Amino acid sequence: MLTRAAVVGSPVAHSLSPVLHRAAYDELGLADWSYERVEVPAGGLQRLLESLGPEWVGLSVTMPGKEEALAGADVHSGSALAVGAANTLVRRPVGWYADNTDVDGLRTALVEAGVEGARRALVLGGGATARSALLALHGLGVRAADVLVRDRLRPQTAELLESLGLDARVRSLADGIPLGGTEVVVSTLPGGAPAPPVHDGGLHRPVVMDVSYAPWPSALADAVAQATQGRVPVVRGTRMLLHQAARQVELMTGRRPPTSVMDEALGRAIGERAGR
Repeated sequence: MLTRAAVVGSPVAHSLSPVLHRAAYDELGLADWSYERVEVPAGGLQRLLESLGPEWVGLSVTMPGKEEALAGADVHSGSALAVGAANTLVRRPVGWYADNTDVDGLRTALVEAGVEGARRALVLGGGATARSALLALHGLGVRAADVLVRDRLRPQTAELLESLGLDARVRSLADGIPLGGTEVVVSTLPGGAPAPPVHDGGLHRPVVMDVSYAPWPSALADAVAQATQGRVPVVRGTRMLLHQAARQVELMTGRRPPTSVMDEALGRAIGERAGR
């Protein structure tokens, strides 16, 4: 019997998740596994879950279904509950298990980028992905965070900051990004969103990551490059995408993910899209 998994959300046609998961299946010799894209609009995830047969083992959940995924699951990971959203659903004997591998992906990508021993961070945005970033940063030792939002901070994000015991300041995105006052900057703003003003930190060079990966360079990457004369590179969100997908593969298959093979496949797919 064919074993099935998919990425669900809306829009989902652009998703690179199939590239990553299929590369993993090929390397692991899972010839009877398939991974596809399924368009699921807001409010439609529970209906989909109820329709899936026993051959379905897992779903990668993108916007706008992450909060629905948490609500529709029977068992939840601590990170999914803390963030208030799930990007992964795995079928278990007790029902659907919800996890948030964005936290794993961010943490691994930040370590890969050289974040070590950082105590202060700055996060752009206040939604579910921002909460994933705060949880990941806290796991890396960050104890103080500035959260930049367009309007007021969401109550769930405020609750997470309090539960983590972070020394937090909430500021307006319109005031800009002070690169000199932090060690790590993580932007969770939507791809294509305009960048707030960037204030150069002089000789101070924090690690800057933009979780979006298309279009690239993002508005934030361009703004940071211009403000710092190219001295501060911006880590593209494909690093987070890779590592969160690797964790999903592990959860769904029970096998160690072939991360290097997945990375190579992702690089080829990005190159092909850039060449169109």
